Amino acid sequence: MIHLAKEDIRHTLGKFVVTGMGVGMLLGIVLIMMGVYRGMIADAEVLLNDLNVDLWVVQEDTLGPFAEASRIHEDLKYTVKGFQEIDKSEALTFQNLQLPLQLQDKKMAVFAIGYDVYGKINPINQNRLIDGRALQNDHYEIVVTDKTGYKVGDKIELGRNFFTVVGVTSGSVASGGDPLVYVSLKDAQELQFTYANKRVQTDRARGLLNKDAHLVNAVVATIKAGYDVDEVARDLRKWQHKSVYTRAQQKVVLTRNVVEKSSKQIGLFTVILIGVATIIIALIIYTMTLEKMKEISIMKLMGLPNGVIVRMIVEETLILGVLAFVFGNIFAGLIYDKFPKNVLLNAADSSLLFVVVVIASILASFIGVKKVVNADPTAAIGG
Repeated sequence: MIHLAKEDIRHTLGKFVVTGMGVGMLLGIVLIMMGVYRGMIADAEVLLNDLNVDLWVVQEDTLGPFAEASRIHEDLKYTVKGFQEIDKSEALTFQNLQLPLQLQDKKMAVFAIGYDVYGKINPINQNRLIDGRALQNDHYEIVVTDKTGYKVGDKIELGRNFFTVVGVTSGSVASGGDPLVYVSLKDAQELQFTYANKRVQTDRARGLLNKDAHLVNAVVATIKAGYDVDEVARDLRKWQHKSVYTRAQQKVVLTRNVVEKSSKQIGLFTVILIGVATIIIALIIYTMTLEKMKEISIMKLMGLPNGVIVRMIVEETLILGVLAFVFGNIFAGLIYDKFPKNVLLNAADSSLLFVVVVIASILASFIGVKKVVNADPTAAIGG
């Protein structure tokens, strides 16, 4: 007898819709949180997919530049290339920079990749290049993302020099969600390893020389067809005394060691928000049940079975949950692209949330059901 639930909802339609919208906003935030997690995973894989290499050679006993500091000599790329199983190898640098924004007195955090312009491994995905070209010169050229607001031909001051924007990409982000920019390996080494003039002067007075100018953060390589990547990685570890990660292992480093803590935090917030939404639904249904206790007592006095009344309460709770779910999807769809980092909404997460909402709604109805079952029919007599 679903018409009982329909009639009761029609009687309190305004409160029902407003409650559904309020709970829906909470569920919308839950969807956004799930989308942020999906976005973090997708962002973590962008650079791995764009580079498309088989091996990452980094400083011994480190997890590599995405998780901790790693410094190795640039010429290690020639040693790696000397292995018969290796097809191509190149040196790369990775560093966080503060990029000055045009016409604004502030800076944007970016993740800079330095690579050999004349090398055989290019980290710039040509499919992401929406304007201009990739780097062609050893010095003072930079490729930025569209999020920076720069256009081809603009000048950017970094360190002691001015760089000319020669290309603009879209969707290029680091594992932390910061935009990626690309500079030549020589420029990147100068930005990362060359000290300020005063520091150089002071070091020389102390008899110290800067020997870091030819360091890099990682050497990446591809292997020839027919060789096992895990065996090649073991050989490199054994003979070069470096930490070597396959593409699959580097993905684990990014998704577990780098993103894991954030994912746990997001998961905790998601559970809390779902719990709050369940409590709100339970309180609203309980309040609505209290408001019609006299009517429920009359129905029980007339001989209406408890099961019919309980069904009405459960149906109202489910309708409220589904209404909130619909509002939540609409709310999430309206605001997800306003967030500064990548938010990916997908049908699988939405379907999972729907199942959770249905279960939570059924659980929330128990308070109202308990009140109905314990209702005294004689309370209807005498008002």
